[in-house]
Amino acid sequence: MCTARRHAARRTQAGVTLIELVLFIVIVGVAVVGILGVMDLTTRNSVDPQLRKQALAIAEGMLDEIEGARFTFCAVNDPAAETAISVADCGVVEAPGIQGGATQRPYDNVNDYVAKDGSAITYTTDVAGNPFSSLANQYAATVSMNSVALNGIAAPNVLHIQVSVAYGDKQQVVLDGYRTRYAPNSIP
Repeated sequence: MCTARRHAARRTQAGVTLIELVLFIVIVGVAVVGILGVMDLTTRNSVDPQLRKQALAIAEGMLDEIEGARFTFCAVNDPAAETAISVADCGVVEAPGIQGGATQRPYDNVNDYVAKDGSAITYTTDVAGNPFSSLANQYAATVSMNSVALNGIAAPNVLHIQVSVAYGDKQQVVLDGYRTRYAPNSIP
């Protein structure tokens, strides 16, 4: 009977051995490290969608601004601007580049948003002159245009507009739009 009591006493005092405890700590430690690694990766990459959304908002704003500008046959200050039916009727043709000494956007004509030689211009400010920037990032919007034919409309009367906003580490958002000369005599 004495041996039976000893076995019963050992069973009631049985606990966790040192080896089981060490294995438990190792398994829990590996699981915690894995979870923290995933959380770190998620946190580090969670800023990127915000930067992309800001870049997209800048690109959409620039494209809306440009598509909303006049696309006339003549320059705004041309006397024939309100009656011209083609570029040949103009005394002053609206060439690419900022015309009439305009220094602040929005400009008076769609052609003002590119350089005088027709090449792209990079903008770093909004219409009010505030920089396109956030706490840790600088944005730059590049605008380029070229004449194209579109759905039976001749090339001189359609512009393909491309707005590219660079942000972050060599990332960019690119939006394309078209502007037709649908109201070529719209002069205020």
